[in-house]
Amino acid sequence: MKIAMVGSGYVGLVSGACFADFGHDVVCIDKDQSKIDRLHNGIMPIYEPGLDALVESNVKAGRLSFTTSLAEGIKDASAIFIAVGTPSRRGDGHADLSFVYAVAKEVGENLANDAVVVTKSTVPVGTGDEVERIIADTRTSHKVSVVSNPEFLREGAAIADFKRPDRIVIGAEDEFGREVMHEVYRPLFLNESPILFTSRRTSELIKYAANAFLATKITFINEMADLCEKVGADIQDVSRGIGMDNRIGPKFLHAGPGYGGSCFPKDTLALLKTAEDYDSPTRIVEAVVKVNDSRKRAMGRKVLDALGGADAARGKKVALLGLTFKPNTDDMRDSPSIAVAQTLHDAGVEVSAYDPEGMEQAKPMMPFVTMCENPYEAIEGADATVIVTEWDAFRALDLGKVKELAKSPVLVDLRNIYTPADVRAAGFEYSSVGRT
Repeated sequence: MKIAMVGSGYVGLVSGACFADFGHDVVCIDKDQSKIDRLHNGIMPIYEPGLDALVESNVKAGRLSFTTSLAEGIKDASAIFIAVGTPSRRGDGHADLSFVYAVAKEVGENLANDAVVVTKSTVPVGTGDEVERIIADTRTSHKVSVVSNPEFLREGAAIADFKRPDRIVIGAEDEFGREVMHEVYRPLFLNESPILFTSRRTSELIKYAANAFLATKITFINEMADLCEKVGADIQDVSRGIGMDNRIGPKFLHAGPGYGGSCFPKDTLALLKTAEDYDSPTRIVEAVVKVNDSRKRAMGRKVLDALGGADAARGKKVALLGLTFKPNTDDMRDSPSIAVAQTLHDAGVEVSAYDPEGMEQAKPMMPFVTMCENPYEAIEGADATVIVTEWDAFRALDLGKVKELAKSPVLVDLRNIYTPADVRAAGFEYSSVGRT
């Protein structure tokens, strides 16, 4: 089957490469000529473990190609996926659907055969209806079914998530759409991956509801961590204790500086706006968004407290280890490190930083931060060292070397990757999240 993937960003490129690895003939389409040129040269526009090798092998096999021409790319395609960005619209928080609708119009104008048009982008309820209307308005004579197929890929583990998914959700309104999507995912049917067919609107809402629920779990455990610090309890034991209940589960119960990334912040906002539009308030999600936003700055203040307070911190130096919102990605979107660094800078603190993959993306977001070649260069002369992202490279720091290089042996662990007794035994003042 030929598949066209419109959009060669994170979702489009990973999905396209994985579909090609299943044996489909896939064309990834993007208007950004420089991105397509880099892909032709084997240069990935994003960092995702294993993606470069997956793309290379399928290009060599002739199953994966790239183009800037939508008309060329969708020719003879049975399934045309829309995988373009849906960022929060400036000013009101609604999802910006202009890219989705522009693709729908161009697809309708250039369609040369019957096809299923699949919305892979994360979109609010009812978007598929509008995509269907836009394509119909182009007066195409070909049969078109508009389907919703949300992605559930974790950055840093996207290939495994695609090939061994918890579930595949497909929202289709007709048998033609269901039949084509069944063929698209035939390899996963054979592997008995759970596949849920629903209505299109239900599918669109599933994606938002799932991300909002996970964001709620993160925010809940972060508030419990604050309570633990007040009452002298240990948040890691609390997390284990409640996570052993199979009705709750252990995932997304790790206390930290708050959620960030490309999905949770914009998707929770978009869900709130949808709920407002339909006069169906989502008070829990409202609270989650507010608490998470305030938490990131609060983590900056936690570092200031470790320096003796805001007044004492002025003129001191802090080393931030980790800038991306999570490890194994170069994604800086809504990363907690941005608010932490800004809080420190606003307090007159000099900030240095190191991240294995995210520093180029971080530079324009925090121009006041000195980017370093390795963690120890960042730590040199620092009055406090702060672990912001739990990269494996930070889990076994040479504490003796850290103590020797730093001006003061102060370690603030916002990811709880160290054992308090061990760090304190090494001569550090140590603070973490939800532990005393």
